[in-house]
Amino acid sequence: MENPVLVEITRGHIVESRHRGMVVAVDGDGAVVFAAGAVDTPVFPRSACKAMQGLPLVESGAADAYGFGDRELALACASHSGEPEHVALAAAMLARAGQDVSALECGSHWSGEEPVLIAQARSIEAPDALYNNCSGKHAGFVCTACHTGTRLKGYVGYDHPVQAEIRDVMQDLTGAALGTDNCGIDGCSIPTYAVPLQKLAHGFARMATGTGLAPLRAGASKRLIGACMAEPFYVAGTKRACTRLMQTAPGRIFAKTGAEGVFCAAIPEKGIAIALKCEDGATRAAEAMVAATLARFFADEPDLHAALMAQANRPVKSRIGAEVGAIRVTEGLAQ
Repeated sequence: MENPVLVEITRGHIVESRHRGMVVAVDGDGAVVFAAGAVDTPVFPRSACKAMQGLPLVESGAADAYGFGDRELALACASHSGEPEHVALAAAMLARAGQDVSALECGSHWSGEEPVLIAQARSIEAPDALYNNCSGKHAGFVCTACHTGTRLKGYVGYDHPVQAEIRDVMQDLTGAALGTDNCGIDGCSIPTYAVPLQKLAHGFARMATGTGLAPLRAGASKRLIGACMAEPFYVAGTKRACTRLMQTAPGRIFAKTGAEGVFCAAIPEKGIAIALKCEDGATRAAEAMVAATLARFFADEPDLHAALMAQANRPVKSRIGAEVGAIRVTEGLAQ
């Protein structure tokens, strides 16, 4: 099955680029409420599944033992921009467990956001691992290992107890078999697993609704998703898509991006979760796709629907700010 064109980029009156993709929305029971494209295709969720990866931090009791609130839990689910607040909070999380940046095994990189990158270049010689967009997630792994008495070194490895627990959690949520055959290594060095897109959406729908989950996992899921919605800046950062989407409907939308054009989202009050992938990995198209898909479920709230569609369909501007084209979703997504 060929995936449909879901996003077009225009310049003048001409379509300059087209992005194919697949998107699915399901409820807690796994029933499909909207779909486009080959939604049974396995995809690497990359960072879009960080809330799933954060469950052992809460379920083990580590989050409570170290006094973590919404900000810390949001950062544990984050792909942050490396802004000062993100870096400081990651360091503080490690300190609660008696650790510091030397415990992190995620590597380092400069911010991918130009204004933040410029500020970093002016203030530091080089970023350490706290600046890595995954440092909050890794701080959560370190804290989980410390609290449970698990060896710390090598916590990113496939066979490490922290990663084995995450694998079990994701299998339980998605119903997908995870192992070496569908395992890759993410940019931050932990295992990542190719999961059928529809099963990925179902996993988030179960987190959002608690459907079929044991009480401990249902409570931990609700807590993590709630923390992200309460502190959207700590999930991404200034002007980032995840943050912006959650700020559009405070406390009502959960959204999390992943590399290579993946996005997951949930609307807990409606019991619905979304998973999607832009086939060519383009972030701009994935952001348009998730905004338009979320908008479908707020058709009865014109202002909110319009605010989401404004994020799906937005102008392309020249270097002097003139509108020269548009990013727009096709009829396959537009309501």
